[in-house]
Amino acid sequence: MKLFKWYTNIPLIYRNLGAFVFGCIAGLIIYKLGQICGNGTLEKIVSILSPFGLVLVNMLKMIVIPIIFFSLIYGAASLPLKTFGKMGAGVCAWYFFTSLYAAVFGTVIAFLFNPELASAGELASKMTAQLEQMKSSNTGAGNAFLNLILGLFTNPFKALADGNFLPVIVFAILFGLAARVVLDTAEDERTKDIIARMLDLIEAVQKAVFKMIDWIMGYFPVGVFALTACNFAVYGLGLFQSYFQVASCVITGIFLMLLICYPMAIAVICRENPYPILWKLREPVLTAFVTRSSAAALPVSLKTASGKLKVKGELANFTLSLGATVNMDGVCIHLPVFAVLAANLFGYDMTFSQILLMVVGVVLASVGAGGVPGGSIFLLFLVLGTFNLTPVQTSTIVALALGINPLLDMFETACNVAGDNVGTYVVGKKMGLMEKDVPPES
Repeated sequence: MKLFKWYTNIPLIYRNLGAFVFGCIAGLIIYKLGQICGNGTLEKIVSILSPFGLVLVNMLKMIVIPIIFFSLIYGAASLPLKTFGKMGAGVCAWYFFTSLYAAVFGTVIAFLFNPELASAGELASKMTAQLEQMKSSNTGAGNAFLNLILGLFTNPFKALADGNFLPVIVFAILFGLAARVVLDTAEDERTKDIIARMLDLIEAVQKAVFKMIDWIMGYFPVGVFALTACNFAVYGLGLFQSYFQVASCVITGIFLMLLICYPMAIAVICRENPYPILWKLREPVLTAFVTRSSAAALPVSLKTASGKLKVKGELANFTLSLGATVNMDGVCIHLPVFAVLAANLFGYDMTFSQILLMVVGVVLASVGAGGVPGGSIFLLFLVLGTFNLTPVQTSTIVALALGINPLLDMFETACNVAGDNVGTYVVGKKMGLMEKDVPPES
């Protein structure tokens, strides 16, 4: 009991990192034993270890649809439509376009860092060849785009059963918005009371789902160890190159987003030097980096917005609270990298329509990341679903992600919170919602 208590008192991030390190060591030992002993030794050990990792993969698959579904319904229904207006439209437009930009940017960065692509010129030639191939086929880009749009609006219950993410996401957002409209416009109190109780129930279900995530997180070190050991037992030292490529790609993309993209938005929209503004954001960004949680950094962000950025409280409370759930620029950079890695490892040629589907899916699904530590790992299944991978292939990519996710999650959460605060400042400046500003004339 004392040993178990000591183990559970260790922060989860250290347990996961320790499981990853010991998994690497165990996997390399098994890999060497397989070379020395032969006679199926490697296969036998892997067959014993792999179920412990596959259990984690299956648990993640089990919980990913509920967390996205209920988070999106509750998030959409919680928007105060009467005060939404121009302010809400501006905030949501910022979050949508920065997420879309981050997803496209992350995809481009992933291809440029791709170990199979020697240069940007080779990337361009490959994309050109894919476009030409689609033009000459019966299923061109137009049909692919039409199929993508039509696929968003299908039977949500069938989509839930099939694990089809995009229709679930669209239905959840529309359902949440519809519930909010009914709540705000209903004339009789009985209808309002019914809708309010339904939303309370959804909030309770969401909290129960998050409690399940806590339990799954407790199993993470066991699953990470098993998956990592199996991967290194099969692939050997060659996996370290993939880790270096992935880490370099994601961290580079996030630093470019922080130091170039956000400053450019401030400079162009607000017409002022952006870097003093970014320096004022160091406290919430560092808090997000350490805690790996946008929600945990929210109080610091609110204090910074009112104290240092001089943004009015009604704007900061709305945009930062919403951003802690729906604005996941770091996730949008992170996830395409693993999609490209999966395509490289298993020999899938990514067509333009697949890339388009992936980008749209990442942007929509990032809304459901939930602002909790490691939330992006649940969305990885959506990205991998683009390629129809086998369970074994999915487990390989998830194991790679789980092993390196604690490190990458720190950087991407810092990026998310920086985007929340920059968006709050830009919208506040543009709409005259600063403490010392006079509202612009209409």
